Amino acid sequence: MSTAAVVPVVVRLKLSLLRNGLRQSAGRRAAYVASMVLVLLFAALQLIGLIALRGNTHAVSVTVLLTTVLALGWAVMPLFFPGGDETLDPTRLVMLPLRPRPLVRALLAASLIGIGPLFTLCMFAGSVIATARGTAAYVTGVVAVVLALLVCVALARAVAAANIRLLTSRKGRDLAVLSGLVIAVGAQVVNFGAQKLGASGLSTLDPAADVLRWVPPASAIGAVDSVSEGAYATGGAQIALSALALAALLALWQRSLTRLMTSPDGSTLQAAEPARDQAGRSSGLGRLLPAGRTGTVMERSLRYVWRDPKTKAAWVTSLAIGLIVPLFNALQGTGSIYFACFAAGMLGIQMYNQFGQDTSAFWMVAMTISSTRDAYVELRGRALALLVITLPYATLVSVLTTAMLGDWPALPEVLGLSFALLGAMLATGAWSSARFPYSIPQEGYKSAAPGQAGLAWISIFGGMVSAALLCAPVLTFTIVLHVVMGGEEWTWVLLPLGTAYGALIGLLGLRLAAPRTARHLPEILAAVSKG
Repeated sequence: MSTAAVVPVVVRLKLSLLRNGLRQSAGRRAAYVASMVLVLLFAALQLIGLIALRGNTHAVSVTVLLTTVLALGWAVMPLFFPGGDETLDPTRLVMLPLRPRPLVRALLAASLIGIGPLFTLCMFAGSVIATARGTAAYVTGVVAVVLALLVCVALARAVAAANIRLLTSRKGRDLAVLSGLVIAVGAQVVNFGAQKLGASGLSTLDPAADVLRWVPPASAIGAVDSVSEGAYATGGAQIALSALALAALLALWQRSLTRLMTSPDGSTLQAAEPARDQAGRSSGLGRLLPAGRTGTVMERSLRYVWRDPKTKAAWVTSLAIGLIVPLFNALQGTGSIYFACFAAGMLGIQMYNQFGQDTSAFWMVAMTISSTRDAYVELRGRALALLVITLPYATLVSVLTTAMLGDWPALPEVLGLSFALLGAMLATGAWSSARFPYSIPQEGYKSAAPGQAGLAWISIFGGMVSAALLCAPVLTFTIVLHVVMGGEEWTWVLLPLGTAYGALIGLLGLRLAAPRTARHLPEILAAVSKG
């Protein structure tokens, strides 16, 4: 089939997929319309802002960096939102008599349909208006906009085609779940960058822009500025770089399609059994953990962290935010040494709803619990697995925050407070897991099954407030040391005191949660099996 015949067919296919998707429900249509209105409104505001930059000496630095950020977004979005466009998966066309080259051109044309390409087109058009001066520059700008947009689309398609086996596997679903973390971290980076720009001005962007204006597709926008300055040879070279990048991406995409369409799919092959020693224990992690039920529970919990998408997403998000908040505040000069306790608080949340991550498989755990002692050992193993990660991480965040603020004498104090808070959250988390269990859906982004959102709110926020109240004795002693006694040289006492208090309150919480867990196993199983 020729390219001329394939392109309209694939474009109509894309439009049909979009139309049929909107017909599924009124809610989906409303969400699509609302998202389109918001994107267009944001694009219009950005376009006005770029036009307002016209005549500014640093306008090209802003537009070049904006183009680079947009290209980076196009590159990574297929990894985190593989289900956002059904045509991203070319294996659905594997049975059709299509050759790679016509298919590449047809899919490239279909990729230009959607909200994303429209938003990107507006940004590139605004960038050209902000930097172009003269007829030759505007003519170059038209070519630059087309080239930059095609490079972005081809980049997204090449990345998706090269990683489609990953994106359709369990690890691909892990990446999709972690998209919220990328957005959260990106928001912090943007906030930090905006504050730096507000303090030192747009001139700080010039060194990075001088380099990026030679990196496609930003080189296409840089060519507009070069032509405006009369450097036609430089502008031609920058346009040529973007054209070469487009050709290279199309070739890489075509090669990935050829390999994808002709190689067998090994995703259903059974994984090799883990190596085991003569005693039947799995090698590696199991050898480092205690013997008996405690070690078994710890290994199972740690494997949940590594393998279960929802559990992994929650852990990675907590680890990242627990580090970002204190360090970014310290970098901005507004931080406090006590912000380091934020890491212990974020990680302590992982103790809540311990049985929800088991889902309906909790029945296998319930079958092994016949007494309060068994329930206590089960909860203790889960708490110890959490401590394997949280203790060294909370210590690391405290040390890094202290180093950035240069307040080393306060390190023992903040470590003691972190450990006390962590012990309190372990205590309230264990009790909350037994009192307010709820199911975690394995598919989608929701963290609680329908009808259980209230339980989730009570479990997490009620537990956090209770943990803060449980830390009142340590907090009171800290205030007494600083305000009443004025003896900051004695704040080191908070390290052993906070550690001992956290261990004591954590064990007490496990003891109190064990009887209820043992008595209400059927109710817990019913609650966590609704997802």
